[in-house]
Amino acid sequence: MGLVLLWYGSTFAWGFGVSALGRPGGAPGAAASAEAGSPAATSPRLVVLMQLEGAIGPASADYVRRGLALAAAKDAKLAVLQIDTPGGLDTSMRNIVKDILVSRVPVATFVAPSGARAASAGTYILYASHIAAMAPASNLGAATPVAIGMPTPGRADPKPGGKDNKDDKSESGEQRGKSEKAAEPTADAMTAKRLSDASAYIRSLAQLRNRNAEWAEQAVRESVSLSAQEARAKRVVDYVAQDVADLLMQVNGRDVEMERGSVRLATQRAQLLVFEADWRSRLLSVITEPSLALILLMIGIYGLLFEFSSPGFVLPGVVGGICLTLALFGLQMLPVNYAGLALILLGVAFLIAEAFLPSFGVLGLGGIAAFAFGAVLLIDNDVPGFGVPLWVIALSSAVSALFIIVVAGMAARANRRPVVSGVTTLVGTTGELVEFADGEGWAHIQGDYWRVTGAGDLYAGRRVRVSGVQGSALQVAPEGQESAAKV
Repeated sequence: MGLVLLWYGSTFAWGFGVSALGRPGGAPGAAASAEAGSPAATSPRLVVLMQLEGAIGPASADYVRRGLALAAAKDAKLAVLQIDTPGGLDTSMRNIVKDILVSRVPVATFVAPSGARAASAGTYILYASHIAAMAPASNLGAATPVAIGMPTPGRADPKPGGKDNKDDKSESGEQRGKSEKAAEPTADAMTAKRLSDASAYIRSLAQLRNRNAEWAEQAVRESVSLSAQEARAKRVVDYVAQDVADLLMQVNGRDVEMERGSVRLATQRAQLLVFEADWRSRLLSVITEPSLALILLMIGIYGLLFEFSSPGFVLPGVVGGICLTLALFGLQMLPVNYAGLALILLGVAFLIAEAFLPSFGVLGLGGIAAFAFGAVLLIDNDVPGFGVPLWVIALSSAVSALFIIVVAGMAARANRRPVVSGVTTLVGTTGELVEFADGEGWAHIQGDYWRVTGAGDLYAGRRVRVSGVQGSALQVAPEGQESAAKV
């Protein structure tokens, strides 16, 4: 688990939001931060470039929103969103689309560099943009929404070799109709709902931007894809460009329809402001990684457990509280399956109970099983990049079991260890009465004064032996008499 955290830490530490100004296709201009108000940054011909790579999630949506806000603040002529994504979360994708639709600056989505893709959620973003472009050897499509347990759209081959049921003589048409009708209200109904919603959404975007709506719906319902040249021929994208500089040259002078009216792009010899992700976006990207969120959740729970079981260490409680807070923040931004989260918490409870109850391993095995199943079901989405890998689940389960075994072993050894402090350790020791009257008094025992009670021939100055503890007082008896009684 330490190696996993080290890997995520190095990912977070990579780069901190440095932006640069330069001329597309030429030598770089003067370097500047995206937040700096330099003369170049306020040039009348400024283009803001955002680079989005990997799965689309909450961090991606936050990055695009702030990039478009920067472009509007700088009065940029165009905002270029360069993407290379396998897809992502539906909620994050829709947030990006909403930001593009209300943007005050024209947005050009560019699938680049060569070999990049705009699959699934990337296709919706491409369709929502004012200008759509692709680099050679790139592709887009496969926009079918997926989720855990959702069957693949389309009709599956019911028999080996792809034969249809109508060729099966053992089943009548009436029986086939009944079986199909019985299956419709279950998974097929949910599939139809998802497909209808997604296809209507992308069709509305295609109609808004005057792009090929038929192919867009086909990409959703049949998961088809297109290369850059094919997309250009089918009116799915507007341009095929080698790089950002080539794209800016091609779109120069184009009229773009905005909410405020038609806008003519002036991108020739424009300066390029690269808006890179800052520490906030990188932190959000790291803690919304499902694997790390799960690890932080476990560290938080076990840190607090260790602090509560052994008060005074402070550090485990502080680290546990911080990790638990970060984990809950990351999970609330992800499509969490609460049944999976409940199984994880139940598994942790079983493992903790195993450390204190003599269940002979039953609670421990049940806790590991519940934790593993919960981790598998934790993220309610089958989007690439948003699942918890099996090796992380196995490692977390093993570490949890090891932690509980160590804690249980420490507790067992502590129970077997003889008591070395407290008033009970004074039983059997001897001392001298300082004063005694009416069955109680004070005695000097083991270098300290104790309130004592007793019966018999007891008086100040007599040697006594502690025979027991009664409340806050020690029970004593004359030293010689107790010895005689024992004999």
